[in-house]
Amino acid sequence: MIESYSERIRSSGRAVGITKFEIREIDSPKGLEGDARRLRESTLLADSVNPAAKLIVLDEKGENFASEDLAKRIEKMRDHGAPEIAFLIGGADGHHPSLREKADLTLAFGKATFPHMLVRAMLTEQIYRVITILSGHPYHRA
Repeated sequence: MIESYSERIRSSGRAVGITKFEIREIDSPKGLEGDARRLRESTLLADSVNPAAKLIVLDEKGENFASEDLAKRIEKMRDHGAPEIAFLIGGADGHHPSLREKADLTLAFGKATFPHMLVRAMLTEQIYRVITILSGHPYHRA
């Protein structure tokens, strides 16, 4: 599922100014727990992206957006010259507050907690849905 939506994003994104899509993984730090683990994971995530990128942090404490509203937010970032938009999915302990503070947007997929790979699948589908909304494609029907 993730690969299918990733390919759709790569082939459809250019029409709406999304020229690159990649998934990066970081290794979870070993031997750390709690706040120290969250801080290390958040630092590794932040260091893995372009410093000029807009950051969208996925966090259960984030805002819930309808797909159309998420598309508007991404469109605005794109139109204001964001060189990249990075979506950051945290580990089992969540993001450190310092990363949430750096975020341009904190996004939640509801109040429930989901496994990392399920969030990745949901996120790739939503990014594809955003592209279809921005391009006027009928995939998204409100």
